[in-house]
Amino acid sequence: MLRQIEGSQAVAEAVAMCRPEVICAYPITPQTHIVEALGAKVKKGELSAEFLNVESEFAAMSVAIGASAAGARAYTATASQGLLYMSEAVYNAAGLGLPIVMTVANRAIGAPINIWNDHSDAMSQRDAGWIQLYAETSQEALDLHIQAFLIAEQLANPVMVCMDGFLLTHASERADIPAQDQVDMFLPPYEPRQVLDPADPVSIGAMVGPEAFTEVRYLAYQRMQEALGEIPSVAAGFSARFGRSSGGLVRPYLTEDAEIIVVALGSVLGTLKDTVDELRADGMRIGVIGITTFRPFPVRAVREALGGDNWLRRIVVLERALAPGIDGIVTADIRMALDAWDGRPPNARDAIVSTVVAGLGGRAVTRKSLRGMLADAVSGRLGPLTFLDLDTSLVGRELDRMRAARRSGPSAENMLRDLGITGSRVG
Repeated sequence: MLRQIEGSQAVAEAVAMCRPEVICAYPITPQTHIVEALGAKVKKGELSAEFLNVESEFAAMSVAIGASAAGARAYTATASQGLLYMSEAVYNAAGLGLPIVMTVANRAIGAPINIWNDHSDAMSQRDAGWIQLYAETSQEALDLHIQAFLIAEQLANPVMVCMDGFLLTHASERADIPAQDQVDMFLPPYEPRQVLDPADPVSIGAMVGPEAFTEVRYLAYQRMQEALGEIPSVAAGFSARFGRSSGGLVRPYLTEDAEIIVVALGSVLGTLKDTVDELRADGMRIGVIGITTFRPFPVRAVREALGGDNWLRRIVVLERALAPGIDGIVTADIRMALDAWDGRPPNARDAIVSTVVAGLGGRAVTRKSLRGMLADAVSGRLGPLTFLDLDTSLVGRELDRMRAARRSGPSAENMLRDLGITGSRVG
């Protein structure tokens, strides 16, 4: 059924139809609307689940771990510092092989504090052992949650579905809400691989020494490798059942004859595709690869999308997070995929890979800025690292202050004053 609906509400509808038995809730912007909507459904009797208001994000994941270990389908949601606060338990959930599903409403990590969107939070947990799926639209966020429960339970591995904070969580769009019987046909009742049962007691999460720890970790690696096959299979099954394509590993767009390909994750893909359509009308051969599955990283699928008979020489990776000291996070994985490619064309090793950091802390990524950046790429003027729309004069004034006085003060506040902003703005 087509409805005009806020992204968070669409996700709540999808999660509810997956029949979670335990929902752990702790509020943090911008995910709060999701758990609020689920709480309302439980209160009205529309959803039969234990809805637990916990005292912190760490408690939320800890409760989810306990619930999943006891054999319940468990769900939670978080963002930003909340994800960092539960980090220890995030690693535990993956290490224990528990099929928890969690929404991450992507938001910048402070300091300075910022409640708006980028991918810093989920990227910080990229090696925690969770499958990471990134949604381009509210519709895809809805669809990915339904697929996430099946993927998690088939593999006994937790899944986080990442959707851009505010850009998707708070935007109202038309979405196709499936019927409950459709979801029930797609997602069978949860049958745990491991369960705490008083009649058959076992230890879950026991101490493991050097004699077996490597083997335990290898199994985590193996589950991720299996996910590279399971995720496309689930996406294909979803398409057959619901009549629309969603999920999978990567999504190429106009890449067949492209001389330049832009790689990105999340909602910025929509703006990128619009920009590429405009540039193609001007005769520029540019394409886009959207990465839906960031963990496990789909090396082979990325190679196939980048390769082909007409090997391109320029790859632009649009990053919505920054790794200070090494620049691009996704870029490093793209380079690894190219370097480890045994069957690559001879000139693939000469591919020019550029990192463009954009949209940090919620800064708008506009078609105008993307057009300028891609024009630079076409002409060969785009360097190895670019900060899109960086205010160099603002940075320059702060650097001058720091050179002129030892006690130059906090940089964030100094630059806000330079911009004429005298107090903090929190929306």
